[in-house]
Amino acid sequence: MSSVSVSRVESAGDRAAALEVIKGVFCVEKKWISTVENQIPDELSASNGVSWFLASINGKPAGVMRLLYDPSFDIPEEYDVKFMPGIDVEELKSAGKYVEIGRFMILEEFRKNPRIALRLMRAATAEVIERDYTHFITDVFEGEKHSPLNFHTRVLGFEVVGKHLFGELNCSSTRIILTLDILKLYSRIKDSRSRIYRELTDGFRGIIERKAAMKQSGMTRRLRELSVLQPKI
Repeated sequence: MSSVSVSRVESAGDRAAALEVIKGVFCVEKKWISTVENQIPDELSASNGVSWFLASINGKPAGVMRLLYDPSFDIPEEYDVKFMPGIDVEELKSAGKYVEIGRFMILEEFRKNPRIALRLMRAATAEVIERDYTHFITDVFEGEKHSPLNFHTRVLGFEVVGKHLFGELNCSSTRIILTLDILKLYSRIKDSRSRIYRELTDGFRGIIERKAAMKQSGMTRRLRELSVLQPKI
């Protein structure tokens, strides 16, 4: 059975392996970019606002994902973003702390293995929760042959909030803007017997439960402190 592993891109070797994946998918297969050298910075520790993850199968690079913390909601006017009816941008921004998923790709030879995407999502979600972020936001292409739109919406529960036609990648497909409330996802799937959901939640179940216990402990302690301060009648 193939062994799928995911790790943060932290060394020069990790960076080179991740760039090979990006080159194979975005340059050679899709032709959405012309070069990969500026995709991942040389100094990976220089910015704490970005994380890269590399998925491997039996040690061979297979997939990549980038996380961008606190993305700006000041979308360039030339992107011509249209939000869905009923979506208020200010309410969207205030719903939680966001992390943008980008450069989420898997080499064509490995795409029939769903564990790669799930393991990447699991690793990313664990880091995001550990840092006390609450929401994902991402763009996916509508109608593109290998678009993860169905996986994101049907399996993970991402919600469509808007669309735009233009972006940084050289692709003519419409971009669909999706958001995901991580705690809502966890509440929906935590008791599921589905192997897919177990594969996803195994990596961050303990983090959520630990943080919930810490929050409850803090609330209990605060209530005790307040009860001591109450005047005795």
